[in-house]
Amino acid sequence: MPRLASVIGGGPRLFVKRDDAIGFGFGGNKVRKLAFVVARARDEGADTLITAGGVQSNHARATAAAAAKLGLRAVLVASGAPQDKATANALLDVLLGADVVYVGRREERMAKMDDVAANVRAAGRTPFVIPIGASTPLGALGYVQAMIELLDQMPAPDVIVHSTSSGGTQAGLVAACRLLGLPTRIVGISADDPAAEIQAQVRAIVGGIGEVIRLDAAAMQAIARGTAIEIDDRFVGDGYGIPTAASQEALQLAARTEALFLDPTYTAKAMAALIAYVRQQRVKEGQTVLFWHTGGQVGLFA
Repeated sequence: MPRLASVIGGGPRLFVKRDDAIGFGFGGNKVRKLAFVVARARDEGADTLITAGGVQSNHARATAAAAAKLGLRAVLVASGAPQDKATANALLDVLLGADVVYVGRREERMAKMDDVAANVRAAGRTPFVIPIGASTPLGALGYVQAMIELLDQMPAPDVIVHSTSSGGTQAGLVAACRLLGLPTRIVGISADDPAAEIQAQVRAIVGGIGEVIRLDAAAMQAIARGTAIEIDDRFVGDGYGIPTAASQEALQLAARTEALFLDPTYTAKAMAALIAYVRQQRVKEGQTVLFWHTGGQVGLFA
């Protein structure tokens, strides 16, 4: 991203890994995670995928897309009120044929998914419940694989900056760096929760990855330490999905310098952090810094 680097003051070489450009269901990091999770659902004979998120959830939209592609039913539990006229991800959920069930608060989603699964079983069908963000050890394997993919494209960068929330993306990247002995720093920029909460989630998922791929004792020790789990929660602002002055600037700068479209909830705040790091010289000239674009650009049309 040479033009962006020039505008924000130079310093490190800036690159972008564009998961927004994945060519399925408007892309994004959820597609990589669902590739593994939905494969397991099919192996277990599921005919209905159940997951949850906000009304404009990228994960819910990607799950609905996977279900449509594979001839499965999708039931999405959305926290919030239905829109009078569906827009952005909510519109795509409708176009993909998903059934949407609404709850008033985020805290009600897990219980409602269990209720939906029970009703699906009672109707003689086979449900598969996917946790929010598909952020499970199995889903995080998508980002172990993604890191290996990156190494086929460029030398390991000094720093990777990305948006983090449910922790699966960061867990996969951290696990890959630990297993491969890479010196890359993985810095997750929180979109919502405090750093300590996300760190605990990432740590638990990383440990589970070792179990999923049946690592031996030595490799389990390797995956348990090494690359730090770095979370920066200073760019959340007033809360989830609420833009900040810095995120609005980042969204505009990325578009006007690199024709790169971010989203207000996740990637614009992560880019705001990267811009701040460059301006404050927290990343230095001579370093290679990669921004991992995790998608979500559909949110521009909400």
